[in-house]
Amino acid sequence: MPGHFDRRSLYEEFAELVSIDSPSFGERALADRLKQKLTALGFEVTEDRAGETIGGTAGNIYAFLKGTDSSRPAVLFSSHLDTVAPALGKRAVLHQSGRITSAGDTVLGADDAAGLVEILSGIRAAVASGEPRGDIELLIPAAEEVYTRGSRHFDFSRIKSTTAYVLDMSGEVGSAALQAPSLISFSAEVTGRAAHSGFAPEKGINALAAAAAAIAETPQGRLDESTTFNIGTLNGGEASNIVPERCSLTGEARGFDHAAAVRAVEEFESRLRDKASAAGAAVEFSSAVELKAYRISEADGTVIRFQKAAGRIGIDPRLVSTHGGSDNHNIVLHGISGIVLSCGMFSVHSVEEYTTLEELARGAALVRELILDREAEK
Repeated sequence: MPGHFDRRSLYEEFAELVSIDSPSFGERALADRLKQKLTALGFEVTEDRAGETIGGTAGNIYAFLKGTDSSRPAVLFSSHLDTVAPALGKRAVLHQSGRITSAGDTVLGADDAAGLVEILSGIRAAVASGEPRGDIELLIPAAEEVYTRGSRHFDFSRIKSTTAYVLDMSGEVGSAALQAPSLISFSAEVTGRAAHSGFAPEKGINALAAAAAAIAETPQGRLDESTTFNIGTLNGGEASNIVPERCSLTGEARGFDHAAAVRAVEEFESRLRDKASAAGAAVEFSSAVELKAYRISEADGTVIRFQKAAGRIGIDPRLVSTHGGSDNHNIVLHGISGIVLSCGMFSVHSVEEYTTLEELARGAALVRELILDREAEK
């Protein structure tokens, strides 16, 4: 049960991991410390060279611990190394209520130190129990916060498990996301012609105006139940008395229906080209599928195993969808049945981020139960 986990030990390990700077592409120190911890637990630990490929200081960590019962299936757990900015000089502050916050000038880093601590603590408890278990695999990627850049370069042929649990979602422990969207990023540059806006405006081609005309006619926000679209940045012009020759913009579309997300981007590109052409401007447009939508069935064994494990520790399991991205996108893409679990982190990607001792204990207990999978005996 959650109460069996020593809160002081949970906090001390959490505070230790939080104190290690690990911004995206700068995770070297945290990777080294986790490798030490996993080796001490008896794991075979390796690190790939993804860091060299993506311009970071650390690669993806893979760890394997042989099971005690070969009849039981292997299970994969995953949480990531990196944190979003402001991420340097993080410090965990424990309050009397059991809430853990940062000092207020950085993110806390519960995203994803909470997941890491829950995995480590759950594994220790499962091993110490002496109960039969299958193989345990861990994938701890770098650069997750940057469109899962690290795990894109992991060799998934190494994974033996067909079941995966990614601890990387906000909210109370007990939620599991079975569905996540495609995410398509795009950028464009419109090129017109500069001219003096006072003496010869008719000689100019206003690139910014062409882009603005396309944006004004493009629906944004929630387009339907499953699709969102956003223009995130718009930049152009050099001075108030010069017709802007160039304009650049970036945006994204997300959707549980991959084709609908693709269509939203294509429709905007077409509209932008039409407006630019009418003004005499040119357009360079590029887009990339950063994440591909997936859905895991509620009848899948991975989901059932989660529900039973949650029930054994008195948690009412909740099956949800998420509009966020995670390394689970890449896990599922390689044929592994993965779901994303909430790990008790709140207000992430902000200096108000927090977790609690109780949530860390509940998450660790859930990992322990997922490893032992007592229902496999029935």
